[in-house]
Amino acid sequence: MRQRVVRVALTAALVAVVLLAVPLALAIRSSLYADQRDTLERAALSGAVRVSPDYTTGDPVELPAPPAGGRLGLYDTHLRLRAGSGPGTGDAAVRRAFGATVVRGHSGGDLTVTVPVSHAEQVIGVVRASSPTDAVRDRVLAVWAVLACACALALTVAVLVARRQARVLAAPLEDLSRHSRAVTAGDLSARATPSSIAEIDQVARSHNEMLYSLTELLRHERDFTDNASHQLRTPLTGLQLTLEGGLAQDDDALLRPALEEALATTRRLHGTVEEVLRLSRSPGLPGTRAPSVTVARLLAETEEHWHGLFARDGRRLLCTSGDTPDDARVPGAPVAEILGILLDNARVHGRGTVRLTVRDLGDALAFDVADEGAIGTPRPFERGHTGDGEGEGIGLALARDLTVTLGGRLSLTGRHPTTFTVLVPVRQDENGGGPPVTGPDGRR
Repeated sequence: MRQRVVRVALTAALVAVVLLAVPLALAIRSSLYADQRDTLERAALSGAVRVSPDYTTGDPVELPAPPAGGRLGLYDTHLRLRAGSGPGTGDAAVRRAFGATVVRGHSGGDLTVTVPVSHAEQVIGVVRASSPTDAVRDRVLAVWAVLACACALALTVAVLVARRQARVLAAPLEDLSRHSRAVTAGDLSARATPSSIAEIDQVARSHNEMLYSLTELLRHERDFTDNASHQLRTPLTGLQLTLEGGLAQDDDALLRPALEEALATTRRLHGTVEEVLRLSRSPGLPGTRAPSVTVARLLAETEEHWHGLFARDGRRLLCTSGDTPDDARVPGAPVAEILGILLDNARVHGRGTVRLTVRDLGDALAFDVADEGAIGTPRPFERGHTGDGEGEGIGLALARDLTVTLGGRLSLTGRHPTTFTVLVPVRQDENGGGPPVTGPDGRR
């Protein structure tokens, strides 16, 4: 920002200096040469006034002093030097002056001015004044040097002023950038300070207002999360205790399976609530820790829960782990929740046999959930989008967010048949206490 302001100011100053200095330099050069010719002409006229017509008969001529560094001479009609200093024989300028005109010109590296001397309407001689061109050129160069120094001084002042203005302009923007980075790092109390520039102040005010609104929104969401946590956990815990007490006291062989299934359902519901609340407290933060389980146990529990649901619909569920290592571990509750969403999506919107396949990718596992149907919506993960009657809403978006918190990735890898793939970093430790391994997409 500062360098841009300095460059713009310096460019503008340079253009202004060039547009002013070049014509001024040319005008100075023309003026100095014109002044020197005027000086020579005055000297020649002064000498012509002092020439007496009797000089042709030998009367001595007293010419005035020549210009500084120059020469002044009188020439007769035969182009001979009769008085003063100058070339012994008159040059072209002298010959032209016998035409009764004042002649300005150059001769042999000199500026010359020749003035005719008249008597009785006849030209009886010519006074020639001259000075070296180098002397005028040296004066021009000296003035140009002063002009160049003035231009350099002007550019230096322009740079200094531009640097100061750049600091004044950039300081509030840099402060706003620092506050924005602080907000990005999680400090929602950071506020941009006012400055002396109205336009930047307007941006800072808008930034602070936006941040205030965002803070209020987050506060309301946190309050809702805490309220939901309290209001959902308490009745679920009470329901689990009631079912466990009923199982401990009831020996009815017909009622016991129903109670066991109800208890398992409440436990799964409790786990679902915990995962949703965990996600709401740490949105977009990959690598969130959760207790790990082996892939074999995860597949067994998943098949046990979903097999009956698919069977009631007359469909099959096939779960295979292939060559997945026995010690490969994944976060149990989050992955189970993700697979549950994908299997429910396949049960409700898919067709035919559903296959859950686990593939070993080295430092990650790929969970493929495929059915024999076709997906029509172009944006299956867009929250609340139902396109073409498919009904994909919150579930797939929630599954994608849960996958991100694990450092993994959920993607649609096939449209016909419909196939969703979940990439999850594996854990090789026993208790899941170590850091997650980097996944194939470079995320943790």
